[in-house]
Amino acid sequence: MVVYAGQGDPRRSIELLWRRPVAEQRPGPKPGLSVDAIVDAGIAVADEQGMAFSMRAVGERLGRTAMALYTYVPGKNELVDLMYDRTMAELPTSYPLADGWRPAVTRWARDMWELYVRHPWVLQVSQARPVLGPHEFAVIEALAAILVPTGLPGRELRGIVGAVNYFVRGAAQTVAEARAAGGATGEADEEWWYARSAVLMEIEPDLAEKFPALHLLESDREPVDPELPYLENDAVENFRNGLRVLLDGVEAAVRAVAKP
Repeated sequence: MVVYAGQGDPRRSIELLWRRPVAEQRPGPKPGLSVDAIVDAGIAVADEQGMAFSMRAVGERLGRTAMALYTYVPGKNELVDLMYDRTMAELPTSYPLADGWRPAVTRWARDMWELYVRHPWVLQVSQARPVLGPHEFAVIEALAAILVPTGLPGRELRGIVGAVNYFVRGAAQTVAEARAAGGATGEADEEWWYARSAVLMEIEPDLAEKFPALHLLESDREPVDPELPYLENDAVENFRNGLRVLLDGVEAAVRAVAKP
């Protein structure tokens, strides 16, 4: 299920995303609800139910009807935008550069990975149209601020920021889907792999000879974490090694610019 951001009224959505802090609101009696409370409830429900959640479910979590929410948030489209941007607020807005740009980018990537795994529904919000919220801007600003001191030109930095962002998102998607697969199919990862790999080896015992390059990829693996399912181990290893290779390329570009 792919959800596109910004489907609600543009002005109302942007006003909600960039709203003033509660302390700056006009004095008067406190309302029964608040936008922040509704957004927090929406995130909690989406973490449990996924993107197919309803406004009714959000209202029930708050002890209210769905209609009571519409005074604060026009609809689910606007709420999803607000929820997405609120999750981005969980990430740091800056990273120390005392050890250089590479450890900082690595930390940014790991933080982003952990956020996606923590809130897998966020991966269903398409990157084709940004939410345009303050925290979404802050996340990309944090990554760009790490890389600007490298001296690379803007066009290269833009490509690097995009590559790192898409790599992390794609790697986390595998973990999110692996965790959801058991509930959706009724079959655990281990059961699925064991049943099919056994049959495959029986039918094609010379699989390694037919696909020698793939055999090399599968045979040269890091030790697995016994606490993680097979596919998650695979995803974590790919994330770690893929990020290293990606940053090796960035480092080569930085060295090339630094040459006199």
